[in-house]
Amino acid sequence: MGVAGCGKSSMGELLAQTVGWPLIEGDAHHSPLSLDKMRQGIPLNDHDREGWLNRLADILVQAPEPSVLTCSALRRSYRDRLRSRYPGLRFVFIDITREQAVARVLARPNHFFSSSLVDSQFATLEPPVGENGVLRLDGALPLEVLLSKVLGWLPMTTIEKG
Repeated sequence: MGVAGCGKSSMGELLAQTVGWPLIEGDAHHSPLSLDKMRQGIPLNDHDREGWLNRLADILVQAPEPSVLTCSALRRSYRDRLRSRYPGLRFVFIDITREQAVARVLARPNHFFSSSLVDSQFATLEPPVGENGVLRLDGALPLEVLLSKVLGWLPMTTIEKG
């Protein structure tokens, strides 16, 4: 979880490949209307995200256990909605600065997410400080280092299921 450009998709893909779990790419499940809004530089609101979060929760619950889900989950209420449907859900919070986010979003040609939305992501973000089941990572670190930290944090019994 984290703001746009933090590395959710890259980290999620690497983790899923490493442990052999299915990957649920959250961005693939936005509604056409939400995608269009983001392309136009219009921030999503709680109402826009409601259906998306419900779809992701449904997919997560129906997926083989365990799975990797990439999702911004910017507000605690969004994370709690997912947790309510999937007890024991853990979050890896990839933390980056606004400047890093802007640079990374600008480096993604032909992506639906407009760099003009980065500020709205940070305005919406409620960092998961003090929440159970959350690992905070410095998104400036190389992916391999982040992966190592995630693998060291996940319970071995969870990894062995994969």
